[in-house]
This record gives sequence, C-alpha cells and structure tokens, in this order.
Amino acid sequence: MRKVLIITYYWPPSGGSGVQRWLKFTKHLPDFGWSPIIFTPENPSFEVKDQSLLKDISTEVEVIKLPIWEPLHLVSKIKGKGKQQSDLVKKDGKSLMDKLMLWTRGNLFIPDPRKYWVRPAVEMLKDIIVSNSVDVIITTGPPHSMHLIGLRLKRELGVKWLADFRDPWTRWDLLDTFYLTRWALKRHRNLERKVLKNADSLITVSNHYGKDFEQLSERDVAVITNGYEKEDFESYKDIKPEKDFVIRHVGLVDELRDPSPFLEAFHELLLESEEWRDVRIEFIGNVNQAFKTMVADNPHLRQQVSFKPYVPHKEVLMLYKKSSVLLLVLAHSQNAQGNIPGKLFEYLAAERPILGIGDPMGDSASIIAGSNAGKVCDPTDKESMKEALTLLFQRSGVGFDLSDIERYSRRKLTEQLATKLNDLIEPEC
Repeated sequence: MRKVLIITYYWPPSGGSGVQRWLKFTKHLPDFGWSPIIFTPENPSFEVKDQSLLKDISTEVEVIKLPIWEPLHLVSKIKGKGKQQSDLVKKDGKSLMDKLMLWTRGNLFIPDPRKYWVRPAVEMLKDIIVSNSVDVIITTGPPHSMHLIGLRLKRELGVKWLADFRDPWTRWDLLDTFYLTRWALKRHRNLERKVLKNADSLITVSNHYGKDFEQLSERDVAVITNGYEKEDFESYKDIKPEKDFVIRHVGLVDELRDPSPFLEAFHELLLESEEWRDVRIEFIGNVNQAFKTMVADNPHLRQQVSFKPYVPHKEVLMLYKKSSVLLLVLAHSQNAQGNIPGKLFEYLAAERPILGIGDPMGDSASIIAGSNAGKVCDPTDKESMKEALTLLFQRSGVGFDLSDIERYSRRKLTEQLATKLNDLIEPEC
C-alpha cells in the first residue's frame, strides 16, 4: 500500500467544519490503496473543541504530533480575554487594541501565526518521509503556513506534493480585516505564487475558487468539494422534524456571515401575520455579540430567536434532522461566489429544506438548485426572502432530487482524491 503524509493544523479534538475534510478522507483512503499518516501540532490553539471526534479517527491512521509555538495566541489570551473570533471579524466598533491585534496578525505574522512551526516541522518530517518511504505529501490550508512546509520539503527532498486550498489565500475575505500594508500583501502574493508554482498538484473546494487559482497559477486546479458521511446519518434516518416549525443555523455568525437581513425579513412577516409567532429560530455555534444584541433589543425577535453554544458533531446531525428548515448564511465578500460551507452537504444529506442567504449565482446556490433542496436569496432582496420563507412555512416548493447528492458522499470524493494521488505516482504517458 502506498503512503501519503498529510500535514494539517486542524485535527481532533478540533471541532468545526475545517477538521471534517481530512478526517473523512483518511477514513476512506485505505480502501483505495493509500495508507495515511497525519502530521499535526501537539498543542494547537483552535477555538472550538469536539472530543467526540477522536472516536472518528480511523485505526488505520498513524498520527504524529510536534509541539507548536504560537506567540500571538498567548498575547490574545491576555489582551482579548472573553472575545471570540466572531467578535473580531467586523469593520466597525473595534477597540484600538482589537485593531492593533489585527494589524499585527496581518502584517507581522505572514502568512499566519503558525509560521514558527514551519522550520521544526520540516526538520522532523525529512526523517519521517525517508524512513517511512512516503510516496506523496499533502498540505492543507488555511492556515497557509502548512503549504510552506510542503514547499521546503519539495525543494529539499523532491517528494511529490499536493496542495489543498480549503479557502483562498490572497483573495481570502479574512485578509480584508487585517489592515494589510502594501508590503504585507506583496509578501503574501509572493509566497502564494511560490506554492502554486512548485506543488505537483493543486486542489480546492469550489468551482469559483478553482477558477481563481487557475488564473493565479496559470495551470489546472482540480475541484474536490467537501461532502457528507453516509454512515454518520444512519442512526438518525428515522428522525422527523419537531412539531414546532424550527429554522436552524449551525456555525459561525460574524460580520462576513451576517443573518441580519434574514431576520429583518422575518420580522416583517411577524408584523404582518400572527401565524409566524409559532416559528422558532435557533443559532448554534459561535455568534458575535453585536448580532446577539440586535436580537435582544428587538421585542419581537427575542421571543422567537435563541442561541446555543457549539455542540458535538453527532448532536448537530440529529438537530439537522429535527429542523423544519436549515438556514445557510453565506459570506458576502469579494469571493462570495466560491463560498461553499462544509455544512451544506450535511444539510443536503439531512433532507431538510434549505434557505440560503447569499449570492444566488454562486456555487452554493448551484448545488442547492441542482438538488431542488431550497433557494438562495440575495441579502438585499427582502421580498425574495419573505416569499421563500412563506413557501417553506407552507411546506411547499421543495421536492428533493437525491440522485445528485450521492456524488458528494465522502467515499466518492476520496476516490477522486486517490485518483489525483495515483496520477502523481503514475503520470499519464
């Protein structure tokens, strides 16, 4: 069996959607002739933890860990105590300390605060790659400093290297919040260009991201989306929606992913008809304080909107199935059309109607339309949101076409990945 070394910052007990992609790939890779080795930090500083995901690590996966030093995390713990990432990603209302932290993050830690792990990781991995006869290495970002590890290993060992971009790099909306100087942006672009030029294969998660990376790299970039794990839903297949009409959103809420336009449309419906008072709206996960305050200040919304902290992934799947409608809030940014949250595929697998707020011409909207699973409304089109909400409340307008969903199963996607890996070892003549 061939060996692939996967270098990732996010690994259980990290929670959230970022960890799911490679956790599930490693589960299925052995079925396609590849034995995975994970290389990850021993003491990472991710915000969300999910201990239950440790049980999902395949017994066939070898996990190697190396301590990481993250100086910015130590500073943020002292200066930003009590603040969440969702509270920092905003344009207005930031304190001077918030602005200083963001400027420091964007201009002094390039490409990101995990840069200090690159050198020790490379030194350790050179021996591991040789002693284990590793055939291919994979780096996945963000954080994009993981790709710098791949770049150095490629240069020093000549090992085959696949770079996976779960988000853009220099066109990533998050960079817009860091007050980048021209020098810093130039540095980001130089590093990105080196990675795109030297990796043997490039993959990303959406068609629009793929086109962007092809434009930047002037080479082919494969698209392997995120997906859903069939087995994860087996225990919940008979669960029905709750008696009440419940609209649920799972995941991050910040200024880039802002459900306020949706709630404004819902508020108008509340004022127009008493029947909407039976609707409950629930936000699960990391929600910024400004959004919570907006809800609390509205006497109508605060009666029907509630918030829950992060819950384990398995519980989330059950809540999907119990929902009447699943709310998908897409990022509004320069690359919004390529934004496909990982949870979208689990929304589809849950077979519950989806109401998306974002670009109606984007990749997420295309996937939802292709499965007849709901509708994506422009956040500036209040009437469209009200119309979609009304149709969903009347339980009409959605008739799932499940024939298109199978291609987003984790096993099918891993088969695509294995094909890319095989091509690196046995290129077509």
